Amino acid sequence: MSNPVQHKAQSSLSPLELGIRACQSIMETYSPEMLPPAGRWHYHQGVFLVGMSQLWKLSREQKYLKYIKGYVDHLVDASGNLLLERGELDSVQAGLLLMELDSVFPETRYRAAADKLLRLLSTLNRTTEGGYWHKDRYAYQMWLDGLYMGGVFTMKYAEQYKVPPLFDDVLFQERLMRSHTKDETTGLYYHAWDESRTMPWADPVSGQSPEIWGRALGWYALSLVEFLDLLPEDHSGREDLAPVLRDLCAALVRYQDPVTGLWHQVLDKGNEPDNWLETSCSSLFIYTLAKGVRLGYLDPSMLSHARQGYNGLVHSVYYNELGHLVMPRICIGTGVGDYRHYVERQQCENDLHGVGALVMACVELSRSQG
Repeated sequence: MSNPVQHKAQSSLSPLELGIRACQSIMETYSPEMLPPAGRWHYHQGVFLVGMSQLWKLSREQKYLKYIKGYVDHLVDASGNLLLERGELDSVQAGLLLMELDSVFPETRYRAAADKLLRLLSTLNRTTEGGYWHKDRYAYQMWLDGLYMGGVFTMKYAEQYKVPPLFDDVLFQERLMRSHTKDETTGLYYHAWDESRTMPWADPVSGQSPEIWGRALGWYALSLVEFLDLLPEDHSGREDLAPVLRDLCAALVRYQDPVTGLWHQVLDKGNEPDNWLETSCSSLFIYTLAKGVRLGYLDPSMLSHARQGYNGLVHSVYYNELGHLVMPRICIGTGVGDYRHYVERQQCENDLHGVGALVMACVELSRSQG
């Protein structure tokens, strides 16, 4: 954790400067091949590198593209074979990197690997309605996180390689997720749903999990703006998704901490004394609000909430003794459970879940500010 003598990052940092420093701190700590968990095709690295990819497209600094390529080429061979864990949506997310590289480099491995990931999705187990299980070992469970892990890759594949039916496949998954996890009282969404109602956390009637976990809802929210960005202009799915995004964002700003601009680990229970402000979900909500405004789906007033959240992040990060930017209060990877399960989860620093989300938020705020 932070040392009291280490100074906080200056509040005058622009979003772009903060994103650059956050990326640099990871690049100077890990080679691309050693990004944790090293030697594995995984969403931890994928989240961070997707943020870096967005920074590359904004800045055109080739060092970012080189770093991304170093990670991918370490785990994808010339035939497009990948070192990954099968049977889980988490293995798909980093496929976004393949399509970025395929658009730049004349190497067939990237499209071949993306094709393999798409076929992998078709082998995953599903609920009786056709919703993806989050992992094979989580039978009949749909988690909010999974919409981002598998959905954004699939829709990007549809957009880049001109496969229109995939748009509808993703929208079908989103509708299922929404129908089973939304809390009509708050306008927010529960972390997960168990069709079998057999998990200890599952409500015996609804199958819903009992709590609204920040980062899971952050992935769902981000997915909505990504889908709206990727769908063809004339696709009818836009008419369905746009009000969903607006309603969710209206709920999110109601639960934004008025003092710091951040959001809590358990989103709707900020008054509980053991609840805590979590930086990765805050970054994802900032991204969603800023991009939703930029794309024209949210009222411009929502940008002020994104900026308030950004100010909270700036006052949270600090520099360590090596001069690296450090992002604190990131929840480690988390399963589904009760309130105690979430608030007692370990907090860590510069975990890639958080740094990747921070970089995305910084890039999107930079775009929104012109």
